[in-house]
Amino acid sequence: MITRRTLLSAAPSLVLAADERPMSKRVFLRSPQPGTAVWCYAYYASAKGRDLISIEQRISRSDTIDVAYLRRSRDNGRTWSDPQPVTTGEKRPGGTWRLHLRFGFVDPRSRKLLEFWNEGILPTDDPLEGLRQWNIRYRLDARTHDLLHEGAEYTPEHPLPGVWRGKNCAMIGDQACSALAGRNGGILLPVSLTPIDAQGRLYNPGGGYTYHDAAVLHGRYERGRYLWRMSERVAGDPQLTTRGMVEPTLGWLRGRRLLMIMRGSNDRQTVLPARRWAAISTDGGFTFSKPQPWTFSNGQPFYSPSACSQLLPHSSGRLFWLGNITSENPRGNRPRYPFWLGEVDLDSGLLRQDSLRKIDDLRPGEDPILMLSNFYAREDRQTREIVLHMSRLFAHPDNWQGDAYEYRIPVL
Repeated sequence: MITRRTLLSAAPSLVLAADERPMSKRVFLRSPQPGTAVWCYAYYASAKGRDLISIEQRISRSDTIDVAYLRRSRDNGRTWSDPQPVTTGEKRPGGTWRLHLRFGFVDPRSRKLLEFWNEGILPTDDPLEGLRQWNIRYRLDARTHDLLHEGAEYTPEHPLPGVWRGKNCAMIGDQACSALAGRNGGILLPVSLTPIDAQGRLYNPGGGYTYHDAAVLHGRYERGRYLWRMSERVAGDPQLTTRGMVEPTLGWLRGRRLLMIMRGSNDRQTVLPARRWAAISTDGGFTFSKPQPWTFSNGQPFYSPSACSQLLPHSSGRLFWLGNITSENPRGNRPRYPFWLGEVDLDSGLLRQDSLRKIDDLRPGEDPILMLSNFYAREDRQTREIVLHMSRLFAHPDNWQGDAYEYRIPVL
């Protein structure tokens, strides 16, 4: 049984890079101006072929997108169309409407492209108001849809079990929280949920910046539309992770088991060890085991800050993980470096320490405020490389800086 005491006594060893195969890195898109950082990433827009869509998002404050741009490539990213602007904020009755683009995913069975985002009206334009206002929406066949649970009782005001607009929300945590193809067809979409108490107020038993549960939305295509069902909630122990279970990511293991890796936090309780958390489903993603600290395959624990991570299936049959691992215990979100790539053991569902490769880190002379996070990775269909889109972000209170980079990591 995992307890607060056993977690505190578990001391992780230092992680060491084991694989030094050549890797390339280039600026994908430069920051447009001082005080503005840029995130940029690309995903495939069809079931086969070289058609890519790129999303550029410009940011000058936390959890807010100033403006976004879409580009398209027909040649696997060698050339791109001119940018097309996407409005991400405007004044409306009730406050400021905000939109956060996430990613596109092609359902292998229906061959339909779904493009997802979070959307909501924030009364005073405080990003934390999104915890009561975000709704998940998506585009299918050039039409926009609210993501609603199947059943007549579900509406945009009550989209999912236990979620009511104005009280709490469901949201896609980050670009790295990408969808996954189901074993029996359809789509698995990992989401974060803000829980509420018996009085209908936001529930934050951990006392951190925010508090979340995780879940999986199961989508299946029938007669020109998608029907959605929600899994059980995956809840954390607030005595062990002060922000609950945040920004889940999914990957398949052997034996038709589904692995969920989640962001935890020791925000405001930095005596706690900062961990990744893992849960496993044996029924395709409807019920999950109790979350446990994710470890190396030899059982050794490791430290990881409160930041998104991504499980990435590869055509070789391997499952990779991308995220932050630190040699010392982080304090909440920081430090968000170094950034690593590793392989998941498909039997145990644990991270193989001997596979770890350091992708990027703080450089000599750089400001320790650096964040290597808010990324997105995909497999290149032509080269089979892992293509990582990540910005080297310096989020000063009054001066955000950061160019968007593309890393190409060979998989042999």
